Amino acid sequence: MKEMPRENFRWTSHTGGLTTVKPKDYDGHEGIEAATPYAAWKLLAGAGADLRPGDLLEVAAPDETAGALYITKYIGFEPAQWYVAELRTEALPATAEFVPVSAAAPSFDRQD
Repeated sequence: MKEMPRENFRWTSHTGGLTTVKPKDYDGHEGIEAATPYAAWKLLAGAGADLRPGDLLEVAAPDETAGALYITKYIGFEPAQWYVAELRTEALPATAEFVPVSAAAPSFDRQD
């Protein structure tokens, strides 16, 4: 996790359950092989690359768990998901009426 978002994450109140994260807040790193997020945590700690609160682990297994995200929190790991912007489904009006600016603008000529 990048440093500025990490500070925000650090000072927000803890919430349990699914956490939504934004890709712009993270830098990619090389992968490691581990059976569970806790095994990955232990391997990384042994290599001097400790996971800190806010860091993500993504499953790269060739099965139904592929792409699953886990976020490191003070209490352990919890599920996470990438933020996906909501698409607007509002329809724009089919036709719009446009009035030339010169016709719509009030006249300020003095009539003395």
